[in-house]
Amino acid sequence: MAKFNIEKTKESRISEVDWNNLRFGVYFSDHIFISDFVDGKWDGGRIEPYRALPMEPGLCTLHYGQTIFEGLKAFKSVKGGANIFRPDMNAKRLNNSAKMVCLPEFDTDTLIEGIKELVMLDRQWIPQERGQSLYIRPVMFGSSNFLGVTASPTTRLIVMTSPVASYYAEGLKPIKILVSTEYVRAVKGGVGMAKTAANYAASLKAGMEAHSKGFSQVLWLDGVNRKDIDEVGAMNIMFVIDGELITPSLDKGSILAGITRVTVLNLAKEMGMKVTERNISIDEVIDAHNKGILNEVFGTGTAAVISPVGMLSYLNKEYVINNMEIGPVAQKFYDTITAIQYGEVEDTRKWNVKIDF
Repeated sequence: MAKFNIEKTKESRISEVDWNNLRFGVYFSDHIFISDFVDGKWDGGRIEPYRALPMEPGLCTLHYGQTIFEGLKAFKSVKGGANIFRPDMNAKRLNNSAKMVCLPEFDTDTLIEGIKELVMLDRQWIPQERGQSLYIRPVMFGSSNFLGVTASPTTRLIVMTSPVASYYAEGLKPIKILVSTEYVRAVKGGVGMAKTAANYAASLKAGMEAHSKGFSQVLWLDGVNRKDIDEVGAMNIMFVIDGELITPSLDKGSILAGITRVTVLNLAKEMGMKVTERNISIDEVIDAHNKGILNEVFGTGTAAVISPVGMLSYLNKEYVINNMEIGPVAQKFYDTITAIQYGEVEDTRKWNVKIDF
């Protein structure tokens, strides 16, 4: 087990939290994990109080965006302690993203141990209510100070945590999504498969325009023909067509490999559903809707877990799905995944990392 130097805060900020109005990503816990990559190697890592960090104006990442991040959660377990859901998957994905933006890989076991130690230290920040959790955000970035388009020789990894409620104000109520035909998020050969800041910056303009029109998110199409479906801004997308679960394939190279995405696919196969990963066009989805066989649409992601889609807007026409109600398939996945996360059912798949306190 990794051992870290720990500097505890002298005064907790937990009294500042409005537990009745958590929202998402508003409050930050008392401590952070930090590790630095200098002279070709990572240091041992440390935990220190959450505070403002010094920054040079010439910080390369500020100018060139060499940064990646992850998102995972710790849940209060009904059996005591806390469960961190599938952190090994996030650690591996962080390193995949690192390769794509020329950052050094970080030892997965050390990252998981650092997260466990951090969650243990700030365990009082884990929300107590069902549907809430402690969001965990690792972020890695080039930490050198220079102006010039080249990979940073030094890197910093930070892990911070935040008590959160549902990502969407709607909760499990189906959301409305705008299919973007004007903007694109990522293309094959780019960094769409990396969880890097550039992808999210590219989504902001379309997202703001969608919000102004009453939509929660944007559904992105491929950047070449604007026909094949990629993903939603904050989650992967899935369709139930005539009883078959269909989701865009990762082979196209422009879609993030979601942890909840693969979790749903694992569960669907166990449940005996027909599961297909392939290119699916927006025209096929609209055609299925017109034929009455588009049973359900829902998003999958760490922040919301399952987010049912009640309406798609495409080329100024609205397509209502399942009468704007959550469908049985989406509900089943939500219930199953959250039951595992909160320790309400036996974790036979060993997806949780348990922390006892």
